[in-house]
Amino acid sequence: MSQKAMIAMSGGVDSSAAALLMLEAGYECIGVTMQLFHNEDAGIPREKSCCSLSDVMDAKLVSSKLGMLHYVFNFSDKFRETVMTRFSQSYEKGATPNPCIDCNRFLKFDAMVQRMHEMNFDYVVTGHYARTEFDEVSGRYLLKKGIDETKDQSYVLYSLTQEQLKHIRFPLGTYHKTEIRAIAEKAGFVNAHKKDSQDICFVPDGDYAGFLERFTGKTYPAGDFVDTSGNILGQHKGIIHYTVGQRKGLGIAAKYPLYVQEIRTDTNQVILGKNEELFSNSLTADDVNLISVDNLTEPLECSAKIRYRHPEQPCTAWQTADGILHVKFDEPQRAITRGQAVVLYQGDNVVGGGTIR
Repeated sequence: MSQKAMIAMSGGVDSSAAALLMLEAGYECIGVTMQLFHNEDAGIPREKSCCSLSDVMDAKLVSSKLGMLHYVFNFSDKFRETVMTRFSQSYEKGATPNPCIDCNRFLKFDAMVQRMHEMNFDYVVTGHYARTEFDEVSGRYLLKKGIDETKDQSYVLYSLTQEQLKHIRFPLGTYHKTEIRAIAEKAGFVNAHKKDSQDICFVPDGDYAGFLERFTGKTYPAGDFVDTSGNILGQHKGIIHYTVGQRKGLGIAAKYPLYVQEIRTDTNQVILGKNEELFSNSLTADDVNLISVDNLTEPLECSAKIRYRHPEQPCTAWQTADGILHVKFDEPQRAITRGQAVVLYQGDNVVGGGTIR
């Protein structure tokens, strides 16, 4: 009896190719598209996000071409609670979150895996460029980088648990993006040359502050720009407009370029300083999830990424008794930002990660 796979289909080329590859591997498959939010709730046009009707239609057309049933699951309430609300609350606290990580954590690999069990399927399949593997020696499931370094998405998957990894398949992990487009074109998929989504799905115009004001119904008061010595330099237009490392849009005249160093919500101040003041050689993180090891009570020499597009940097990582992850870099890193994820690697293996404090 063939195993059954639930394909998470966004309407894009990657998840469509993942469905084809699983069918060719002998799995019994259905397509599933998650309705994550109503575009009007985020104050954006219906056609401008990954939840658009055209995306659902593309997923349905591919599913039909492959002879698969296709379902739409309404997870909009859960998405609002675990992604959009968390995103807004994090920004209000002066942090800079990555909502794609929360979407993977709470929707694609929590709600979807739960639905998989309810429907008596064996696997959830996505079009992520990553790989999974079971290590006989450690008895643990591993998360590994995709072989296409330009597309590797292991960074946004670090929160996967052992139980989830057991039921997840990433068929694109051993392919390059050019190969996937060629596979989709050969199959005659309508989305073979569809552009990849680049922005946060519910903020497609990149205006985070505008989204936050619409979503929360709040206004965020102006306050002081202050230098690292405590001198007032001018007025900012609300802390939600800024993130650590930012230079553009400050509107401050100075003898040298100024960058956001820190956001202080208790005093409603944005701290500015020189570029060299942005560098630090250590960080702490909480909400930690480990994959390749049980714990990090002993220091581990590894590498780390502090942002999705940040090159890995050599470091030493360990946990204290309270579970807090400590990372010390061999060389100082620029703009380590609260709310972003730090993800640890040893070669191709994801050790684990957490949220930067």
